[in-house]
Amino acid sequence: MAKKVVATLKTSSGKSFAKVISMKRSPKTGAYIFNEEIVTSDKVKESLAKK
Repeated sequence: MAKKVVATLKTSSGKSFAKVISMKRSPKTGAYIFNEEIVTSDKVKESLAKK
């Protein structure tokens, strides 16, 4: 399962965000599924650790 942080997004309020794209294989079809989510930079490791 490959996981990658693609971009870091900044807002005017000072918080920085990261777009996390995770890839996993579908048990039904065998095709790859990509899940995208935008999280704060301090929560990236937690987002990648969850399955």
